[in-house]
Amino acid sequence: MEILGKVNGGVVVLDDPKALPDGAVVRVEALEEAQEETEEATVWDALRKWGGRAKGLPADFAEQHDHYLHGTPKR
Repeated sequence: MEILGKVNGGVVVLDDPKALPDGAVVRVEALEEAQEETEEATVWDALRKWGGRAKGLPADFAEQHDHYLHGTPKR
């Protein structure tokens, strides 16, 4: 059974509070993004979290990535 909800002030608030009886043992798994955001997210939104993380790349990597990744001649 899957029941969605959100954290509000450190407390999990279920979308359907009557879905579980009081005292029910549950396991909470945080989703990376809220469902509403992922439905409308673009591929660029998904890749944005990786921006600026690469280390040790050549200074011209952005302009010459085909050369470094695929061996094409530099432009």
